Amino acid sequence: MAATGRRPPHPTTIEDWARSDVYHNSFLLPKDDALEAALKNNKEQGLPDIGVSAAQGKLLNLLAKSINAKRVLEVGTLGGYSTIWFAKALPADGKIVTFEIDEGHAKIASQNLEAAGLAEKVSIVVGAAAQELPKLHPEEPFDLAFIDADKPSNLVYFQESKRLLRKGGVIIVDNVVRNGRVSDPNLTNEDIEGVRALLKAIQSDEEIEATTIGTVGEKGYDGFLYALRK
Repeated sequence: MAATGRRPPHPTTIEDWARSDVYHNSFLLPKDDALEAALKNNKEQGLPDIGVSAAQGKLLNLLAKSINAKRVLEVGTLGGYSTIWFAKALPADGKIVTFEIDEGHAKIASQNLEAAGLAEKVSIVVGAAAQELPKLHPEEPFDLAFIDADKPSNLVYFQESKRLLRKGGVIIVDNVVRNGRVSDPNLTNEDIEGVRALLKAIQSDEEIEATTIGTVGEKGYDGFLYALRK
């Protein structure tokens, strides 16, 4: 039989996905001292490694630029790595309001934003976002919201983000595939049910159009939900 030049299918691993991230990033993501310093500081301060990857951060940056975002709402600051990506996408008078429940994490994020020279663009609200978001009544609506916090509260965060968003604005919710577990009817936990509740609510929401994109990379197999407020 003549050779086709096609490799036989084989299971891929997180090592394969991470290698692919590194390879593509080497062409597409220039060195950025501020982002690298933030990652270094987060690691030295003992923050959990649960933030977005470099490739995912760049995607968030590009999405913000693509809709000419000026105001960004973020739920889940952690050490401010994704916040820096967003801040770099905004114009000089752009603004980010980001919510972080852990005061220690918020302090580290403040350090990173100050070191990056972006602190003036960012307001960090310390406290439980489910309680703090309803208190927010800005004069101008937000253009984009990014939700990357506790999954059981996904629906609350989404509904509040929708309230605060302009028509045509975008809501991105991270970690909605969870290694395929969300779609497995035999599995359940608080995180999985938090995603399922969000999906069910969006299904009947006539003001929202959305899709889920599965992803693989150095962070494993997961995905994000991209929603448009009509």
